Amino acid sequence: MYAAVRPRAARVARLGASAARSRGLLTFGTLPEEVSMVRDMARNFAETELYPVAGHIDQAHEYPAKQVAQLADLGLLGMMVPERFGGAQMSSLAYAVALEEISRGCASTGVIMSANNSLYCAPVDKFGTDAQKAEFLVPYAKGERIGCFGLSEPGNGSDAGAATTTAVEDGPDHYRLNGTKAWITNAHEAKCAVIFATTDKAVKHKGISAFIVPMDAAGFSLGAKEDKLGIRGSSTANLILEDVRIPRSHLLGKLGEGFKIAMTTLDGGRIGIAAQSLGIAQAALDVATKYSTERKAFGAQISTMYAIQLKLSKMACAVESARLLTWRAAMMKDAGEDFIKEAAMAKLCASEAATMCAHQAIQTLGGMGYVTDMPAERFYRDARITEIYEGTSEVQHLVIAGKLLKEAAKADIPMPAAPHKPKH
Repeated sequence: MYAAVRPRAARVARLGASAARSRGLLTFGTLPEEVSMVRDMARNFAETELYPVAGHIDQAHEYPAKQVAQLADLGLLGMMVPERFGGAQMSSLAYAVALEEISRGCASTGVIMSANNSLYCAPVDKFGTDAQKAEFLVPYAKGERIGCFGLSEPGNGSDAGAATTTAVEDGPDHYRLNGTKAWITNAHEAKCAVIFATTDKAVKHKGISAFIVPMDAAGFSLGAKEDKLGIRGSSTANLILEDVRIPRSHLLGKLGEGFKIAMTTLDGGRIGIAAQSLGIAQAALDVATKYSTERKAFGAQISTMYAIQLKLSKMACAVESARLLTWRAAMMKDAGEDFIKEAAMAKLCASEAATMCAHQAIQTLGGMGYVTDMPAERFYRDARITEIYEGTSEVQHLVIAGKLLKEAAKADIPMPAAPHKPKH
């Protein structure tokens, strides 16, 4: 029914990178033909397989196992991984537009897709050895297994450099890990985790290292599933490591490189969360627009009323603005440019757009927006987390401002002279 993305992956990747270099995409808001084909495929799948069951998935707190398996068949769980390691070898732009459509259909399924692509496959692909990739990337890029990312801890979320989980040498060829990781997406379905642990406390964040840890290792256990406000189809739980012994060969990257790996991963992951946020925002706008043309009050469709038109206009502007920011960040990443500031901007604006659009959708629907008969209340609950995970909105502001100040210092822009005051 749906054409998988793999056969045309290489060409799509080239098109995405070419678009990033040209900047023509930003001028006209159009996508390369084959990226559009990927979007259409993802949209068709979301409308037929996700949207009809998203409400049930949410209310039942049910992991969408069937739909995740279908994502794997479509090549959407390892989209940016090279084909030789089981992936679709696609551009970040193609990934962003596909993830938006999946999240438009079901935000829970969207975050499962995002976490496996951005938080697990991406760091193993970028920093892993070929031997590590053969064992710990190929089955995950193919979607045969799901991975997760263990950075946050019960006592530190935004303060990622304060990791209390430890990894100590245990003989010449092993490490022993102890600690707890919190708020882990895909925790109960994942088979492997990228875990960040302190190997040298003396140098603080420079003493953090990353490890690939199979979740069936002795001493590895899971906390209870969190009962969440939204995205209730994805599991979130603690990872508990008690004397987990792993081979030295499971060290990801170099010793002490963990903080760098974590930050690099999150920079790319923010494009994914921006895309997820866009999906929620667009779904909210769609529902509000359709309802306004069907609902009558005071003898007329409410879509004819200025108050409703104002809401729809603000929602549409927010969605389109955030979409262009997200596409720009993805294109810059594809082109090998520094995209950190742009990814933070995209994540910040798209998540705020999702929250605002969901809020305005409920206002447009009135009482119907507050009950589960309509999906607006689910959009409202799903949207809220997008301003928190993979860097809170406050953290995004810090990232953006930090980059702006560095750019200003390098540019050495002179301050304008004070206006001349004529003497009288």
